[in-house]
Amino acid sequence: MKYAVVKSGGKQYVVSEGNTVTIDKVDGEVGKNYRFDEVMLLRNEEVVLIGTPFLENVQVSGKVEKQYQGKKLHVMKFKAKVNYRRKIGFRPQLTDISVEKISSEREAAKIKTKTKPVKKAVSKKTKSSVKNS
Repeated sequence: MKYAVVKSGGKQYVVSEGNTVTIDKVDGEVGKNYRFDEVMLLRNEEVVLIGTPFLENVQVSGKVEKQYQGKKLHVMKFKAKVNYRRKIGFRPQLTDISVEKISSEREAAKIKTKTKPVKKAVSKKTKSSVKNS
């Protein structure tokens, strides 16, 4: 299964090809292409790539399906014993994007071969310094 974690509007979303994701409003007309540049994680079959903080040369592209207002959210403020109550509501601006393609310039096989082996820690004390002390 191929999926990615992208960042948009200060939030992170898990996206995969063919799915639709609802995010905070972004600039773009309905029917136009949209590209997520900030990809934080990519999983392709058995290979998992984690960015620091973002992956280079990895892009998620899709198409803007719908721009709309969400359901009304209510926020209540209340302070005990002073008769203070406030009810505030708002409707968030949302965008639906259908993810079409998760692309990377690197192939999974190339990345597997480029991983560096972990070095073992070397003790600073040697046999000669142990004998002298």
